[in-house]
Amino acid sequence: MFEKEQQSIEAKIRDFCAANDIPQVELKWMPIPFSGEWGISTSFFATAAAEAKAGKSKGIPVPARAQEIAEAAKNALGLQPGISRGEAVKGYLNLYFSTAEYARRVVETVLADGEKFGAGHPKNERVMVEYAQPNTHHSFHIGHYRNTILGEALARIVEFAGFETIRASYPGDLGLGVITVLWAYEKFYKGQEPADIHERGQWLLKIYAEATNLLSEKEGKTPAEKAQREAYDAERREMYRKWDAGDEYVRQLWLETREWSMQELRDILEMMDVKIDVWFFESEVDEPSKKIVEELIARGIAEDERPTGPVIVKIDEKLGLAKEKYRVAVILRSDGTSLYLTKDLALAEQKFDEYHVDRSVYVVDNRQSLHFQQAFKILELWGFKQAEKCYHLAYGFVSLPEGAMSARRGRVVLFKEVYDEAIQRVLATIAEKNPNMPEGERRGVAQKIGMGALAYSMLSVDNNKDMVFDINEALSFDGKTGPYIQNAVVRANSILRKSGIDIRASNTRNFDYQLTNHEIELIEQMSRFPAVVQQAAEEYRPLLVAAYAYDLATAFHSFYHAVPVLQADDESVRAARLQLVASARQALTNALRLLAVSAPEVM
Repeated sequence: MFEKEQQSIEAKIRDFCAANDIPQVELKWMPIPFSGEWGISTSFFATAAAEAKAGKSKGIPVPARAQEIAEAAKNALGLQPGISRGEAVKGYLNLYFSTAEYARRVVETVLADGEKFGAGHPKNERVMVEYAQPNTHHSFHIGHYRNTILGEALARIVEFAGFETIRASYPGDLGLGVITVLWAYEKFYKGQEPADIHERGQWLLKIYAEATNLLSEKEGKTPAEKAQREAYDAERREMYRKWDAGDEYVRQLWLETREWSMQELRDILEMMDVKIDVWFFESEVDEPSKKIVEELIARGIAEDERPTGPVIVKIDEKLGLAKEKYRVAVILRSDGTSLYLTKDLALAEQKFDEYHVDRSVYVVDNRQSLHFQQAFKILELWGFKQAEKCYHLAYGFVSLPEGAMSARRGRVVLFKEVYDEAIQRVLATIAEKNPNMPEGERRGVAQKIGMGALAYSMLSVDNNKDMVFDINEALSFDGKTGPYIQNAVVRANSILRKSGIDIRASNTRNFDYQLTNHEIELIEQMSRFPAVVQQAAEEYRPLLVAAYAYDLATAFHSFYHAVPVLQADDESVRAARLQLVASARQALTNALRLLAVSAPEVM
């Protein structure tokens, strides 16, 4: 909020250090939590340590010298615009703002920046976030939803923080699982497919579960049943061979059924307001990946043990590590077929060379942690400098109160079913608690609340942890939920609507009165938002924004219940509080938008 003043102060401290032959060390400022006044603080310990290392400290201990520099810097600064006072304490320079001025600056900045409040400066780095990538020939379930909402929130956060951002999807459209569906469809179900895209996607999942059961060794133990199972498996593998050989009929059948899955996926992404920029497919990087293996062999990075063994990379040995960490990675089977790791190398090369990505984030479940550690290290050995900025954003499993899901057993909770149920429940709540809401508005309000509830339930849990999804908890209007946060925005809307004042046209932002603790907390929370955005972007942690949104909403709810706004006795206080309400609404709206949540006007 005081960037110009801070930059001016830093320039004067640099001049002071230069004039006194004190080493120039970057100053790192930290906010001082409110304790009667707001402020910022910086330490001179690094400066004193640098001076001692240069042999200029004259034997004075670093802590004592840091305090001397802090005192001298304070005296050199004198009175600064926007700063009410300064102090040097134990090697720190603390600068305090006028409380009324700080409150005015925060509110003014939020309202002036509007939708851009909290946004960072351009970083001159391009980030690709890869997510929303269920296997084809299945249906989109609640676990896929966690992947997608986590990736979308991260993409929005890094983009808002100032990084050029590319959203990418890499659906798995290859492998025995896909061929299993293809075989079963062609043999038993061809021509029976439902017309509705969501029913068709769910139908493919049922075919997969039935075919897997049919081919399972646990089923059919009589000689005749065993023979039948072996015959079916032989047919399936023959279809896989034909696909691999480019058989026209099998390839066309594969493309047609793959498109059914993609139609469902695209429709769900549209419902989520997710816009993928680049689509990669596993099948497209299969052949290029094999050429990469040959290059790695030629460069001595990989070792070819065919035909008796696979192609491997002894990562620890190549990195010169004494202890095993990354193990030996297999990048090509002895029969010449590729693995997920092989194809991820080809995909990374395409990201770096074609899309000039500086950072690459892979949103994939935590079972693949070793896989990505190996992939990133092989990329490093291969010579890609971007490898050090590749990141695996892992996440845990989603289970239900009644237990774990299993696609093979057909026991999954489909996202569309959960979404539809959430909408119906919200519509029932509206009918009960707000029966005067026009029928034409109800569906739109229910969609925002339902989708907000689902998104926040996923993002408010640490991505590294497994989670139990409970729709009853997600839709609650109390506690750490999406509807609770959305309701804070709705309450702010109500106050501003009743005021009859166009806040954008009002310039009254005078906070020169005794602020209540609730006002102070609200201002404190709003001032934190830009720093939270930057930290969440740098650490790839949407959870930080989710937690912030809840804290800000809690502060607003407390303010709403305790502080009179429209009923304030003093007209100037009333005007200031209306501005505070408007700025809180804006900050909340911005935070929710980063989580792919929008708040309705009314609830």
